Amino acid sequence: MYDLIIIGTGPAGLTASLYAGRYRIKHIIIGDPFSALIGEAYLIENFPAFKKISGLELIEKLISQIKDYGTEILPEKVIKIYKNNFFKVETNSGKIFTSKSLIVATGTERKKLNIPGEKEFLGKGVSYCSTCDAPLFKNKTVAVIGGSNSALMAAQVLSSYAQKVYIIYRKNIFRAEPIWQERIKKNKKIISIFERNVVKIKGKEKIEEIVLDKDYQGKKVLKVDGLIVEIGQEPASSLVNEIGVELDRDGYIKILPNGSTNIPGVFAAGDVTTGSNKFRQIVTACAEGAIAAFSVYQYLQSQ
Repeated sequence: MYDLIIIGTGPAGLTASLYAGRYRIKHIIIGDPFSALIGEAYLIENFPAFKKISGLELIEKLISQIKDYGTEILPEKVIKIYKNNFFKVETNSGKIFTSKSLIVATGTERKKLNIPGEKEFLGKGVSYCSTCDAPLFKNKTVAVIGGSNSALMAAQVLSSYAQKVYIIYRKNIFRAEPIWQERIKKNKKIISIFERNVVKIKGKEKIEEIVLDKDYQGKKVLKVDGLIVEIGQEPASSLVNEIGVELDRDGYIKILPNGSTNIPGVFAAGDVTTGSNKFRQIVTACAEGAIAAFSVYQYLQSQ
């Protein structure tokens, strides 16, 4: 029996574990730290105390801190949560753990395009991780779909390897921070295509072409060797929905300022929540993780 189980090993979950360790809360954290989306971040420039750091480096530093408290990190996936007098958590290996409280920090999952060819060419040119796959496109032509920070960052990373990079965005202006837009404009390898959607991916053994919904320079087809999809995320909240945790209309877990949900003993933190004015950043995820751990400490004390 644990006092607390933390589900999720991104910045929110790891920070929650760090604080839970300091509060001497008997807990386990479940999830693979290196599968969290932060691990794909090639460059982080807005996390306090670090001018520049990669997502993997930041995760490694957090893990090192957590291990100082002797906390167990189980690199498995939670597939089911049961609620009776206590909470039971089942992992993909069939292990079951029991606890008095939960912190859900499952983050988000990448959105898919859901267009013809996307599934067929996954791993054959279609990718959701520029950091992982950029070296595969050396001296080739690649397209990025999206207009956020992550999309422009992906284009910048790819330009270090590729001969040409298209950024295709459905609106007429990027929604990324100005600093990223400035960098993209200065990069001669990157071509921005606005007010277009990719509607089909074509090829034989691998990607050869993408089809746009409107003409670009007189044609709808672009020759590319790869396609990076960066169109945002959706909350990984299906687990808690099954035990009655209240979600908003977009599927994010509703929390109070102390990280609590409508289910006593269930707390949530990070990008999966409605917290921090929906400003989903690494620093806000860490803050929510710390708050949730403190709230768990108070909850356990009151029981």
